[in-house]
Amino acid sequence: MSDIILELRDIHRHFIQGGKDLHILQGVNFTLNKGEVVTLVGASGSGKTTLLQIAGLLDGMSTGEVTIDGRACSNLSDNKRTRIRRHDVGFIYQFHHLLPEFSAIENVILPQIIAGVSKAKARTRAAEMLEKMGMGKRLDHRPSELSGGEQQRVAIARALVGKPKILLADEPTGNLDEATGNGVMNELLRLSREEGISALIATHNIDLARKMDRCVSLHNGVLD
Repeated sequence: MSDIILELRDIHRHFIQGGKDLHILQGVNFTLNKGEVVTLVGASGSGKTTLLQIAGLLDGMSTGEVTIDGRACSNLSDNKRTRIRRHDVGFIYQFHHLLPEFSAIENVILPQIIAGVSKAKARTRAAEMLEKMGMGKRLDHRPSELSGGEQQRVAIARALVGKPKILLADEPTGNLDEATGNGVMNELLRLSREEGISALIATHNIDLARKMDRCVSLHNGVLD
């Protein structure tokens, strides 16, 4: 069996804007191994977000192929791509995107219910994951009652609670101060490794990048 969980093969992404053909990604090739944590670095506007969205089947590409756990995804129907995203891929963004009317634990329960998990099992899983993220005493607090670091910890718990095969994170500590961001990232790395989840994490923080298993750089639409 292959050790590769995610493969991007000759990915191109371009679009027309203002009459100009903009090339965002130009023949990107990348593999992520099972259990590996890789950081993605690059200047603002280099295409990191686009690359993550294509890898997570949230955005289409002009040409190329995305393979997740041995399954080519470019020609799948929308329903099949949605099913893969729901069960195999977890997403964390720079902003937490928590639902403000729901508590911390409800925010972690909801995506599980959408994925077909029973409410009782979803609540148990959510409580366990939030406890691992140091949020055990804040389960019933709404996002407005949580600090920025706590909100992002809830977002991480939400992304990992379904035990995805792949975690894609786009500047997950970008909105936090350095000390808080380092703490949150350490928790993210610890939990990802404990759960055996493969991760591709975009960040500007070189110090954080050094904690990963490997670092790749996106420059002029190509991975170095």
